[in-house]
Amino acid sequence: MGKYSREELTEAHDHFLEVAGQCALSKQWRPWADLFTDDAEYFEHCFGRFTGPDEIYEWIQPLMNQWPNSEMTSFPHDWCVMDEERGWWICQIENRFRDPGDGKTYEAHNLTVLHYAGNGKFSYEEDAYNPANFAPMVKEWMEAVAKFEGER
Repeated sequence: MGKYSREELTEAHDHFLEVAGQCALSKQWRPWADLFTDDAEYFEHCFGRFTGPDEIYEWIQPLMNQWPNSEMTSFPHDWCVMDEERGWWICQIENRFRDPGDGKTYEAHNLTVLHYAGNGKFSYEEDAYNPANFAPMVKEWMEAVAKFEGER
């Protein structure tokens, strides 16, 4: 048996999702960064490594307010695997863009590893993206924006 119960791991993950969703809507990422421990390591393959909630926040806040990231409205998890023994989550997360008016879902996924540290906080996150999946989707989304928002 691991250090944390299945119930605690699930509650922490569900809360992580909830806070990320609220931050995506508000465009204010401090509450999300505060889900990490003071010594947490965040490894973002495209951007580097960040330590602790303050560094994570200083990276994520401006990034998520720059185009095209500012157009992402939610980050639903397609699937997750919990390693109860270690307190880890491995998830496929969709980076979903706002609907330009055609009702189609525009998203591309990344793989995320989360290490739970107790008390609702995480000590590690690693995100791996395939830019080859993102570029065509963003192009298609931009074409839809031009078409459907241009018709208004």
